[in-house]
Amino acid sequence: MNGTHRRDQRNTDIIKCLFGPTMPRSKYSREPDNPNRSAKARGSDIRVHFKNTRETAFALRGLKYNIAVKYLNDVLKHQRAIPFRRFCGGVGRTAQANPYHKQGCVTQARWPKKSVEYMLSLLQNAKANAQVKELNVSKLYISHIQVQQAPKMRRRTYRAHGRINPYMSSPSHVELILSEKSRNVKRGGSGKPAKKKSASKAVQKKKPVAKQVAEAPNPQ
Repeated sequence: MNGTHRRDQRNTDIIKCLFGPTMPRSKYSREPDNPNRSAKARGSDIRVHFKNTRETAFALRGLKYNIAVKYLNDVLKHQRAIPFRRFCGGVGRTAQANPYHKQGCVTQARWPKKSVEYMLSLLQNAKANAQVKELNVSKLYISHIQVQQAPKMRRRTYRAHGRINPYMSSPSHVELILSEKSRNVKRGGSGKPAKKKSASKAVQKKKPVAKQVAEAPNPQ
């Protein structure tokens, strides 16, 4: 038993050295504030490129569910584009990035079809989980979305003069949370909190100063 345990531990250490730490499959990186009014969905080791998927997820942050689905469908039709903010090396400029120019001088955008299609399926999955909880779909918004790199899958490509180069894919872990927007309740009364008077700073009332009226000289 001891030898088997050591061998299993050694194999686990080798995997960690080769692939590095990855996102745990059974836990989310963040829990919703109100679990009863939220729905979650996730996918692990998805064969979609990490960089494209990260930019797609960043563009969906904080959007309502219906608006996010319409936006992704427009991207598939090439009517709108996904702005590329971080991984933008070699990405061409397009006029469809103009609406995002004020959000940090974004001029580069693309239409990552595979990442968009997977995001649509993940949103549909989260919507189904929300319907099981009897949540109002029209009030759902993306309160959390995150993309992380998964262990790369190794292949090879053959080059000239008998050489072999790595030809690796970059899969992703994706998770998102849909939550219902809570209704804002107005404060009662005037809406302004009452100010407390501190005893140390007592208001000193100024005494009225009597005005001295100059007497006019009596005419003789």
